Amino acid sequence: MSVLPELQNQGIGLKLVKEGLKAAAAAGFTAIFVLGHSHYYPRFGFETAKLRGFSCEYPSPDESFMVLELVPGALKGKQGVIKYGPEFAEF
Repeated sequence: MSVLPELQNQGIGLKLVKEGLKAAAAAGFTAIFVLGHSHYYPRFGFETAKLRGFSCEYPSPDESFMVLELVPGALKGKQGVIKYGPEFAEF
């Protein structure tokens, strides 16, 4: 998710994330992983995925790879490397 620099600081990103979380929950997803800015996503409840036993397939700082349980306890007893779909490999 990104917002053009000239449109930032208007609440657009906030609305996109909130709507995305609602849509993911409505679609039945139980958790979401994000590789993003470590100072932005925690406001939505994301925490460092490493603390839960998860790592990212891409090299990244631990604090930038985060997870949010949409259903409490959804990740209990789970851990491992999170792999992204092939469409992300091009970036």
